[in-house]
Amino acid sequence: MNANEPDVSVIIGAYEAMPYLVRCLESVEGQSIGADRIEIVAVDDGSTDGTGEYLEEFAAGSKVPMRVVRQANSGGPGGPRNVGLSLARGRYVFFLDADDYLGEEALERMVAMADHAGTDVVLGKIEGVNRGAAKSMYHRSAERTDVFSSNIKFTLSAQKLFRRELLVRLGLRFDEGMRLGEDALFTMEAYLRGDGVSVVADYTCYYLVGRDDGKHVTKGVDHAAIIDAAHALMKLIAAHVPPGDRRDLLMVRPFATSLLPQLGPIVLKQPEERGREKLALVAPLMETYWTEGLAKRLKVGERLRLTSAALGHFDLLKDVLAFERAGTAAEVVERDGRRYLAYPHFGEGTEGLPDAVYEVRVAEQVGGERVTPLPSPVAPGRQDGASFARRAVRRARRALRGLGRGLGRGA
Repeated sequence: MNANEPDVSVIIGAYEAMPYLVRCLESVEGQSIGADRIEIVAVDDGSTDGTGEYLEEFAAGSKVPMRVVRQANSGGPGGPRNVGLSLARGRYVFFLDADDYLGEEALERMVAMADHAGTDVVLGKIEGVNRGAAKSMYHRSAERTDVFSSNIKFTLSAQKLFRRELLVRLGLRFDEGMRLGEDALFTMEAYLRGDGVSVVADYTCYYLVGRDDGKHVTKGVDHAAIIDAAHALMKLIAAHVPPGDRRDLLMVRPFATSLLPQLGPIVLKQPEERGREKLALVAPLMETYWTEGLAKRLKVGERLRLTSAALGHFDLLKDVLAFERAGTAAEVVERDGRRYLAYPHFGEGTEGLPDAVYEVRVAEQVGGERVTPLPSPVAPGRQDGASFARRAVRRARRALRGLGRGLGRGA
């Protein structure tokens, strides 16, 4: 470390951030690591509420070295973060949203962890303020872990400590063309290509703030952008992880946190046209990325929702969602050494839907009771739910192409 190189560059992209920006900046200036070991690089992304002026005012009086960039609005958080990253001089960088704030010892603890463990990414415990926050990866601190042996895949936001040398070496930047999910790609690639991840779980490092005015960067984002972001993450995972259990494990993240909510109870409240659009967007992802290894990691209701999309079967999706909304406990059926949940159309052969899609593959709560799978491997030649879903998509596409040719001849 040379004399002019701070330990941490705190990068703050700010847009219409007042009055939250006040506490955000104060939390950086008050860091226990000391003002001489950090710098602030703040980028005002075309704000009209005084954000830019306040950044300049704060910089003029702050004991922390601070650079302020004011630019025209870029349309998303990726642009300001990239500008900040290009100006950063620290050994590490930390991306801090202008609405949020840090715990007093956050940077000192995370830097100490990274230096001790030699890891390239450090997660600091997050606490929600007027909103929820991810928790499953913060049960205990970890000097060194990875994306395959922990739950860190379920926190892909940018608010983490990254070793700048890694980002420079990989040329890692935020995709400014994405409306949503650019931070997930950035963080997942750092997880996969960096030298280990640490977790600081015994101290709240980051306070994630829900704005009282209801404004949020992702508010109002449509389903197409969400599904596109899931697709981009799937492509990244597939590019860096060979087929098999490890890839399947990571693919749970985009399927479970992005696709399934789009096929959830909200569908019953939306126009049917929108629901059918969602199915049409999800179906190709099912054909490309759905596997038996992924299927066995999901619950019956989740598998049925995704299979409905693979089939383009909107009525089946509605039936499953209505069944779940009614709170009816599915009957547990044991047959031929297997255990099933009798969701709608079980055993009816609806659209050729096999019983395998209804099989219990992970532990579930049904009517207040824990239901677990029976220990029976997939028999040779058995039609499992994953291969069925892929074949269903191919059949649907062939049917649509045939329909298109027929219409063309009749025109």
